[in-house]
Amino acid sequence: MTLSIYDYAALTDEECDALIEKAKARLGDRCVILGHHYQRNEVFKHADFSGDSLKLSKDAAESTAEYIVFCGVHFMAEVADILSRPNQIAILPDLAAGCSMADMANLMKVNQCWSELAQVLDVENEVTPVTYINSAADLKAFCGEHGGIVCTSSNAEKILDWSFSRREKVLFFPDQHLGRNTAHRMGMSLDDMVVWDFTKPLGGLTVEEIKNAKMILWNGFCSVHQMFKPEHIDNFLAQYPETKVISHPEACLEVCQKSDYVGSTEFILKTVRASESRSRWLVATELNLVNRLNEECTDKNIHFMSPMLCMCSTMFRTDPQHLAWVLENLVAGHVVNQISVPEKDALLAKKALNAMLSVV
Repeated sequence: MTLSIYDYAALTDEECDALIEKAKARLGDRCVILGHHYQRNEVFKHADFSGDSLKLSKDAAESTAEYIVFCGVHFMAEVADILSRPNQIAILPDLAAGCSMADMANLMKVNQCWSELAQVLDVENEVTPVTYINSAADLKAFCGEHGGIVCTSSNAEKILDWSFSRREKVLFFPDQHLGRNTAHRMGMSLDDMVVWDFTKPLGGLTVEEIKNAKMILWNGFCSVHQMFKPEHIDNFLAQYPETKVISHPEACLEVCQKSDYVGSTEFILKTVRASESRSRWLVATELNLVNRLNEECTDKNIHFMSPMLCMCSTMFRTDPQHLAWVLENLVAGHVVNQISVPEKDALLAKKALNAMLSVV
């Protein structure tokens, strides 16, 4: 009999910790738990591997585990399913753990965009679709079908180089800021970039704007990283002028331009960890990561950029109660919350992911 999540809702975190550790011991190498950097500490501490979404999926695929329990969000578990072996099963502890940015670009909207662009351009020969890994599997499949590719925040520059070597223009979704920051850092003028508003005909653009653009940026963003403002940097530096500022490229252009360093979560961790003792850092990325980094690097002064609470609320849905429920069901021989990408989408998405892996 499958255990119900309702049996776990009233348990304390401490009670769940005991159940999780006992279940992990019972499952042994048959199960691997993945913890994304933005995951809450109560769950993160149980992870066998930690990192960003692509690294975790690769770690899981290379493991001997039969069950991949991804403590992250939906698109991450999809990537794990796509890259894993046929005998591995990807599981998301809470199916409500999604990504608001990924939801801003769905297949229907992107197909409509592609059709409208085709009224103006020879899209199959002029436009390379590039999707950030923070997107649904069917959008990765869309890129695979149309000669496109996937990127991450750490390899976006190499991916754009590859894309522009093949075709004149790039359609970049779902995060406009990663696309803009990367292209601008590569020397592209802001005048060569336009934003596609998927709520308006032709994205709210004129035919001339579309024809002149090199980068067509989807009007999407991360609800966490949009909270960081350039005035947060100015105000902090007025008090602590020696501070180094480091930001994730999902932050807006104005924040990234005022930053000393811009890079992925792994880049932020590596850079701050390697910095001099007693150095001071202002960090623009998700709160759980910053707090964890601050606790780890006791010889440094690490500050969260926004004066307001700013965490990934959908990632936060995964709690010890859901993790205990998933693991105890596996011990009992039941798989709950399996994430399985349809075969057609998986094949095309893997084509786009493999294209990325071949470039980097």
